[in-house]
Amino acid sequence: MRLTGAAIARYRAVGHVTVEDVFQPTEMDVAAADIERWGEEFLADLPEKERAWYIDGGVKARTVLRKLDDPAFHRPMIRGLASDRRLVGMVEQLIGPGVSVCFSQIFFKAPEGGGPKPVHQDNYYFGPNDRDGVVTAWIAFDDANVENGCLYFGEGSNLGPIYDHVAPEAEPYNLQIPTAIADRQPMTPAPVPKGGVSFHHGNTFHRSGPNLSTRWRRACAVHYVNHSTVFATPALPYDSSRIVRVS
Repeated sequence: MRLTGAAIARYRAVGHVTVEDVFQPTEMDVAAADIERWGEEFLADLPEKERAWYIDGGVKARTVLRKLDDPAFHRPMIRGLASDRRLVGMVEQLIGPGVSVCFSQIFFKAPEGGGPKPVHQDNYYFGPNDRDGVVTAWIAFDDANVENGCLYFGEGSNLGPIYDHVAPEAEPYNLQIPTAIADRQPMTPAPVPKGGVSFHHGNTFHRSGPNLSTRWRRACAVHYVNHSTVFATPALPYDSSRIVRVS
């Protein structure tokens, strides 16, 4: 599977591109079942002091996770998806040959209240020495649309600077672009069908909406870096021992 010239041109111009049918729906069902099992185990052992980091505060009727970190390192199933040549080949078209998974995340976005994520830039979190050396591949385990909280992108923001982020006092993990800056950037919804992948540049403004539907919006964000790029000024600590080389 290869990106077309038009898809690459779109990514360069507006900072994101969606490719449908990268994975089969049955593959997504297996992956979703794996992360659900992992989530149950993780939640059972989650210390009280870490609950604010992982629990979805938007869902009031039950306790659900909003995310899990480093699935490509911890779960062979997810590592298999992240290293699949269908996906890695397209990643290399965007950031060059020789790539690793520097970080990955599961986002659950539970039905009936899964919370939104404010506008941010991945490159602020990572602080790479080459702004073009990082790309995020967002794999949809379920159909993602406006109703259940799909991604929104600030088209063309990939061509601009990396802005300083701030976090609410009670949510130090929730780094985001200040409202005065974010409000100047129009945001465009980008639905992704189950098994599709949304690629976005590390500088691209993006956010997700709340899940107001009765359906899950589970996804895996795989952050790839090429081997000539280093995280010179990361906003958060990253464990280099969890980097997964895939090509």
